[in-house]
Amino acid sequence: MASKKTESKKNEKTDKSEKALAAEKEQFVKLQQILCIIFAKNHLDLPLSSNAILSWKFCHVVHKLLRDGHPNVDSRGHTASIRQMGTLWGNLHDRYGHIVALYAKLLCIKIDFHLKHLEIPPNLETPEQVLDKAIAIDINKVFDMTSEVLEYMEAALKLQETVFRQMESSSTSSTTPVGKCRLAPLVLVVQDCGPLYHFLVKLLFKLHSRIPLDEPPNFLRAASFADYVKPVVVQNETFPDFDETDTQLDFGEGNYQMAQRVVVQLQSQVNTLESELEDQRTHKQMALVENECLRMEVENLRAQTAVAASIQATVEDAGSDSVLVGLQAEKETLLRTVKDQEAEIASLRQAAQLHQTMLQQERERHQREMTALHNQLQEKVSDSGVLLQKLQDEQFSLLQCAVVEAEGMVLDAVAKVDDPLHVRCISTPDYLINRAELTLASIDKMQQSHVAYLRNMDDASGLLRSVTQFSHLISDTIVNGAGTAHSAPTDQADRLTDNCRDCATHCLQYLKELKLKATLPRADPTAVRFVVQRILNQGQDLRPRGADVQKEELADMVDKEMTATSTAIEDAVLRMDEILSQARRDSSGVKLEVNQRLVWDIAIHMLVTSATDLQRDIVESGRGAGSVKDFYAKNSCWTEGLISASKAVGWGATQMLESADKVVTDRGKYEDLIVCSHEIAASTAQLVAASKVKADRGNRKLQTLQQASRHVNDMAAVVVSSTKSGQMQIENKNSMDFSSMSLIKLKTEEMDSQVSEKW
Repeated sequence: MASKKTESKKNEKTDKSEKALAAEKEQFVKLQQILCIIFAKNHLDLPLSSNAILSWKFCHVVHKLLRDGHPNVDSRGHTASIRQMGTLWGNLHDRYGHIVALYAKLLCIKIDFHLKHLEIPPNLETPEQVLDKAIAIDINKVFDMTSEVLEYMEAALKLQETVFRQMESSSTSSTTPVGKCRLAPLVLVVQDCGPLYHFLVKLLFKLHSRIPLDEPPNFLRAASFADYVKPVVVQNETFPDFDETDTQLDFGEGNYQMAQRVVVQLQSQVNTLESELEDQRTHKQMALVENECLRMEVENLRAQTAVAASIQATVEDAGSDSVLVGLQAEKETLLRTVKDQEAEIASLRQAAQLHQTMLQQERERHQREMTALHNQLQEKVSDSGVLLQKLQDEQFSLLQCAVVEAEGMVLDAVAKVDDPLHVRCISTPDYLINRAELTLASIDKMQQSHVAYLRNMDDASGLLRSVTQFSHLISDTIVNGAGTAHSAPTDQADRLTDNCRDCATHCLQYLKELKLKATLPRADPTAVRFVVQRILNQGQDLRPRGADVQKEELADMVDKEMTATSTAIEDAVLRMDEILSQARRDSSGVKLEVNQRLVWDIAIHMLVTSATDLQRDIVESGRGAGSVKDFYAKNSCWTEGLISASKAVGWGATQMLESADKVVTDRGKYEDLIVCSHEIAASTAQLVAASKVKADRGNRKLQTLQQASRHVNDMAAVVVSSTKSGQMQIENKNSMDFSSMSLIKLKTEEMDSQVSEKW
């Protein structure tokens, strides 16, 4: 029973520690939490790909386990997952993403290093005998090991530098939970760097020992290596046992903060003592150098003294006073030389100290300048980001203004489609085709400019030009589509008008998507292009048959159409005579008066004859040395307009004949005559306009054609007025009430009617 309670209590502590480690709160991982986690069981369930703070803690735990865990552990199988996690967070711009990527890289390098060098334990605390045995191998392997240790240390220093730089940029204090969370893993990094530095020293001396001697041995360097002391990293912080710490978790926050402040103070004192120790070590090295120099100078003096003693002995042996005097003088000279050299050495030593002081001051000044320049660079980067965002906002505002203007133009074009005043405005299928083709090209250019703007939102000039051009062309297409529908057959006109309205609807929807930032990336003019393509196809269907004729056949086409028109008008004249003869037999009074005024096919025939003569005159004067076919092929657009006008005149005459036949036989209405009169007047104006394009202003045949046109228009006006007057008289006559008239009144009305018939 006691064992079950102990086990349940242990499981509760384990769950509590796991929850504390997996928390998203930024706090450092405590030792007792690491000791209570069954790492191999639970690390696969952690959401490492969605939580950067948890990934940072995970790397800390892995590093701790690699250093202090059981040495017989195969961690190679987890290297790929750690490297993948580092790659994932390295590609994300997260505050912990960069340092997590660097930490994962350091762990992978550590694992690979220990797999290659099994004699070195994970905590890097290697005895000197084992280390000497490890480097007493082939020099090439020593060089490879040196490169691996350098890579290991570079990754560790890069991680330390990045963590401190992030804390400085965000002004994070090391006493806060955020600072502790980031600084806690650096303790393990520092513990790794101490032995690594020792490895590097040993390996570099090993490599230098194999370099051929180009100069005499440097005893000073050998002496300094003899005094080299292996650096040892000691972690002063001691963690209590898990049970004791677990009981302290219920204490107040004040004791914890006080302990943290004491730890920070002790850490600062340790750093101060370490810096003082480093200074003492530097002074010791300098003293050793000076001692070695003085020792060499003493040896030189001893050698010179020995030489002087030998000379003195020689003098004594020779017993010559002159030699003794010379030797004495030489001795004095040597003594003066020694004194001069000592003075020179002292001055050189002072100069060296002064130079070193100046170098230190210069280094500090450069460091301050670099810090100031770095701060200025950060300010410039921040200002440039603000200006860039402002530029993008202004460019988008310009785009919105252009889109609003384009919407206004499209709405104006749609209003013209339904405007009764626009009914009199007509357009040709050829011009509609031209506008539709240009609109399709502008849609393609619009898409290209849209893609370019999404890639670079700093410049919207290309898209602004495309929107402006697109709005003008789509408005022209809608207006000219409606104008073309006014002169087209009813079914085709209705379809063309509906397509124009659909085009405006899709265009407004597309412009609305361009105007909003949320829908700007997915704005697509495919629906607009589809409707414009339908308008283009309908325009091609409405083109006159002459547009499908080859340019070489235009001359024959003109002659055939003009001949066919003349023939149709001559047949109409003969048919009109028959109709009027029948009307004289069957009609009387007002109807006879109206029917007699329908004889104006002769005026139309004169108009066509004048147009044919003028057209031939234009061809003869304009073709030059070329043939008639070449002239028509060169002026194909004018030729097609002339053919269309002649067809319209012939069709008007035929319709007039049919309407007259129906009116005379009482099967038609007088309104049909009025409509045909208007159609003939319009086609006459079209024929005159087509002929006037190429004719000279002073051409007599042009004046004859204009007189014939005016005569036809006068005849049309007479027919319209006579028809309306006659219709009113007939209605008045049919509606006359004879019941209230006297006999004298009836006789008077009968006489007036007979007089009108004779007239």
